[in-house]
Amino acid sequence: MSKLNVDQKNVKELFTGRTANYLIPDYQRPYAWDEDECQTLWDDIFAFAFPDNNIDLFGSGDEYFLGTIVTYKNDNEQSEVIDGQQRLTTLLLLLRAFYDRFENMSDNHSKKMRTNIAQCIWKTDEFDVADMKNLKIDSEVATDDEKEEFLEILKSGKYPKKSNSKYAMNFKFFQEKIEDFISEYPSYFPFLPARILNNCILLPIEADSQDTALRIFSTLNDRGLPLADADIFKAQFYKYYEKKGTKDKFIDDWKELSAISDAIFKPSVGTPMDELFTKLMYYIRASEGIRYTTTEALRRFYEYNKYSRLLKDDTIDKLLSLANFWKSVAEEDREIFTEGVIKKLFVLKYAHNSMWEYITSVYYLSMKDQDDRLDNDLFEKFLSKITAFILAYGLTNPGLNALRTPVYAEMIKITNKEEINFEKYKFEEDSLRNILQNYKFTNNRKITRSFVTWFAFSFEGQTLPASDKTYFNIEHIYAKARHNKENKLSNPNNLESLGNKILLERSINIRASDYRFEDKKKYYEGYTDARGKNHPASIIEEYKGLVEKQDFLEEDIVERAMQIMDKFIEYLKVEDLIK
Repeated sequence: MSKLNVDQKNVKELFTGRTANYLIPDYQRPYAWDEDECQTLWDDIFAFAFPDNNIDLFGSGDEYFLGTIVTYKNDNEQSEVIDGQQRLTTLLLLLRAFYDRFENMSDNHSKKMRTNIAQCIWKTDEFDVADMKNLKIDSEVATDDEKEEFLEILKSGKYPKKSNSKYAMNFKFFQEKIEDFISEYPSYFPFLPARILNNCILLPIEADSQDTALRIFSTLNDRGLPLADADIFKAQFYKYYEKKGTKDKFIDDWKELSAISDAIFKPSVGTPMDELFTKLMYYIRASEGIRYTTTEALRRFYEYNKYSRLLKDDTIDKLLSLANFWKSVAEEDREIFTEGVIKKLFVLKYAHNSMWEYITSVYYLSMKDQDDRLDNDLFEKFLSKITAFILAYGLTNPGLNALRTPVYAEMIKITNKEEINFEKYKFEEDSLRNILQNYKFTNNRKITRSFVTWFAFSFEGQTLPASDKTYFNIEHIYAKARHNKENKLSNPNNLESLGNKILLERSINIRASDYRFEDKKKYYEGYTDARGKNHPASIIEEYKGLVEKQDFLEEDIVERAMQIMDKFIEYLKVEDLIK
């Protein structure tokens, strides 16, 4: 069972305790507070210390809660800060600004306050005398180029004149606030830091391990961003490359990885960088021949054997290569991929399951050449195979994780340079036809979008959208309003049949909502309005045939559904996926 030490403390107790020795670890993010947060803190503390601007309205037992601090003791007996970095850093900058302002004040209150603040900032000897060379806090944040400036401000109260770091700007902000405060309330001055030290309260929670501390943070924190798995990995890499003497290059590489990931990955769970590490995880799993379908949590997977899966000389290169590959996919880079590859990737972007991204990552890392390029012909063949399988398997085995079993086995084949064939999971034609005929392809089902996108791009001559900002809706060719108002279908299920679904640009779909097919057609094929404005036709190739029809009736839905089914079955046969 995890053990916790929880003991409410005021600011003075937090920093002057004998064991107060804080470390902002390398996996934390850089200091982020700016003037807005500092202004809020100052205003709140002032309003608390001097209610209604009156020094006498304050009660000695009053308390102002500043928040929680979550830490755990590392092997060096330092309290690694999991939550509370921003508050601790800002409080110390504020205290340092007060310390400097007391320097030339000789009254007893001021001298006492200066001594108390010194004991908060610096470690003390057995006589409680501050050792001006040893701070109560240290920072190892790997991606914070200005952390040394923070430590120097605490040590000396000085920073470079032209510095724009958040540390310097916030320290300067507090210096100015203190000067304004003294000008307006000179007799109040010693009372403000005294009430900060004695009456501003924090709740330090010390966990028995990093895992426990992270778990507590995720539970308590509803405002800040919890540490991601990738932040922990960054710390491991930082230590690894620091020993090799190449940490500066690592920091540059990490920033590049982070920038690419933020731009292209939009995961529903975790951070963009976590998603990149997940893609790499599947490659490592396959390389190790792991077949079991219970996938470990990301951090637990990489923690195995003291991060041996992660801490290798080529890992960062693999991550950079993989990130740039997915960047090329997102940008539909025609210098990297052929038109055929880009079309198949476009269809897969609308797959009902993200497993295609993981098997494609395994394929890329296994099959790329020394220039990080794939053979486009082989890649297109691979994409065609997995598209056919994923679509069919989504119908026959609709469970969220059902794809893991067949796909994991094929991932291992890929790392062994074997051709994938899904030999054990081929489909019965009659069974698949029966499912297709009876499946209700409602618009809210992801697989509906997958099928209509595949069918649209199965037409010869189908072009890609000119812009990645072109959004498609799913159009009911036979409008719902038509069925509901006057022309009831004999089989209402045909309304949600694949035969009645087709991709249509959102901008056109809005205008083409009329229930009469003859009115819809002009939007499909484009027109010029009364003001002379041109409204372009849909780029979906199939509309060229549809607009030639006088009407689109129930028999047309049935016929088109059969056409889609026959084309899909033939596709599976070509890919050798029918028994």
